[in-house]
Amino acid sequence: MQILHTQSIPSPFTNTTLISSPKPFNLSSFSIKKNPKWKVAALGRFLKVNHGLRTKKSNVICSTAEQRSFGNDAKRKRKVVEHVCLLKGKEDLSEEQEKDMLDYLYTTQYQMRGVLSVSLGLVSGGNDDKYSHAIYMRFQKKEDLLKFYENQFYVGVLKDHIVPNCHEIINADFESKVEDDILSIFRKGEEFNYGVELVILIEFGKSSLDGPSEDALLALSKLTMDFPSLIVQATTGSNFNISSAEYTHGVVIRFRSLEAFQMFMNSSEYNNMWRSKFQPIVQKHLSVHFSIDPVGSELM
Repeated sequence: MQILHTQSIPSPFTNTTLISSPKPFNLSSFSIKKNPKWKVAALGRFLKVNHGLRTKKSNVICSTAEQRSFGNDAKRKRKVVEHVCLLKGKEDLSEEQEKDMLDYLYTTQYQMRGVLSVSLGLVSGGNDDKYSHAIYMRFQKKEDLLKFYENQFYVGVLKDHIVPNCHEIINADFESKVEDDILSIFRKGEEFNYGVELVILIEFGKSSLDGPSEDALLALSKLTMDFPSLIVQATTGSNFNISSAEYTHGVVIRFRSLEAFQMFMNSSEYNNMWRSKFQPIVQKHLSVHFSIDPVGSELM
């Protein structure tokens, strides 16, 4: 039994794998840098050092919602900060330990301001890198993300529930834009209650940065715009988390259902776009997906 969560949070603004990933995300094995040995006494220092943010200006790629509104100047856009965390759970992780770990991670949103939306769950279909769980969070701004990493409740969750139960953790963060309305910003509404969350981390070759890589991401954003019956929202941007600096960019796509996810990933349009735009310039990539169900639901 697994507990999967998705939720949007009241506005703080007033206070101001695929069953096995179909090609081209048929992952080939590659090494992932291990995090430093977990030492509880040095956990606070570890967070500040390894979760530091790159200071250089990052590229901001428009979301599906923004791409749809290019022809409508009246629609405003809002910057958001996307946070992705992937975990490698230990082989002997019990159902109770797994549930507690996910529940405590999910509860972190209630301990601070600035968290706009959360989804998390058990990675479906497996992946060559053996990541078992994924957490997605949206923040209002970078400052809120920094406060999250240093939040004492979150540090306690790491110490008591993640470190003892996981071999490895990888965090990635990027800025993107969505339409400036409640549903898009907070991922609220019925269409966000169900579906599949796809997370992709990409390393583009250095020679392709600021040129071909931007073209590739824009091509992906445009393609997601062309499939509104399959995709609820998509965001992409430059990863500014120095602990996962090997990945230059991140992508998060919310699909309406597992069937919609499979249709898109197996479509000729997607595969042709990948082969022509991404494959020539991508050094490596990591792709996982997980199912979304309303808070409190259980899958047997």
